[in-house]
Amino acid sequence: MLQPKKQAVKKKERLIAVIPSGKREASPAAMIYDVVRQIPAGRVTTYGAIAKLLDLPNARMVGHAMRSVDDKGRAVPAQRVVTSSGRLSHDSTGSRRKLLIKEGIQLKGDKIVDFAKLFWDPAVEL
Repeated sequence: MLQPKKQAVKKKERLIAVIPSGKREASPAAMIYDVVRQIPAGRVTTYGAIAKLLDLPNARMVGHAMRSVDDKGRAVPAQRVVTSSGRLSHDSTGSRRKLLIKEGIQLKGDKIVDFAKLFWDPAVEL
């Protein structure tokens, strides 16, 4: 008996960042930073939303990139990236909290007040 041929699974096309010179940007972290720089002040997005937009395997890659922002002093507003429940993570010094408050975002504990209203979806906005 003949078996039906298995259909090839189509792989999702991955977005590739292109720098002004026209060269491809190889680093996933650089692509993450480019997205985060576009989040407007007073708005927030999630690790998962960025990972989905860039077709990354998981949100932890975005979290790792955001943690390294603090270490390397890059000009990336990492405070605007939060968990899917609207909570701050990896803010042991309270610096991200202070920056969000400065932008007019209210917090109750470590959770953003009116998270749904402040959520910036990169898949829709970009």
